[in-house]
Amino acid sequence: MSKVAIIMGSKSDFNVVKPAADVLKSFGVETEVRVISAHRTPEEAHGFSLNAEKRGVEVIICAAGKAAHLGGVIAANTTLPVIGLPVKTDMMGGLDSLLSIVQMPSGIPVACVGVNGGENAGLLALQILGVKYPEISVKLKEYKKNMRKKINADDEALQREISQT
Repeated sequence: MSKVAIIMGSKSDFNVVKPAADVLKSFGVETEVRVISAHRTPEEAHGFSLNAEKRGVEVIICAAGKAAHLGGVIAANTTLPVIGLPVKTDMMGGLDSLLSIVQMPSGIPVACVGVNGGENAGLLALQILGVKYPEISVKLKEYKKNMRKKINADDEALQREISQT
């Protein structure tokens, strides 16, 4: 069974990571959701990243705001794929979080989705897992097919509405 760990720097970030956990669970992927701070609990962050692979984790999603160092701290100690999920802040609307995540130094890659993009973080984790697990890849293809059907139906409805005016 595939497993994705989702960690956030603060419990208040849960509303941002919940869509990631929801989409992963809807695909039957085991998730582990934790609060671990790069700055306030550095020993826990270090231990988590060193032991994640041994515990069966295959992808890690790190949600953080402001300085948003969590993804980089985790990525520094593992070769597992790490996805950064920047959290919107009052200070700069999440630009601070986004820039902190995408500006990793050479040798410490962290993928990054948009600010508050929890669902996309989960979907990116699924796409990574889909390389190894064909059943996830098949479900993703069906997910995208259903998304396409919905948009096409919305377009048809709009065209009918426009033609009646």
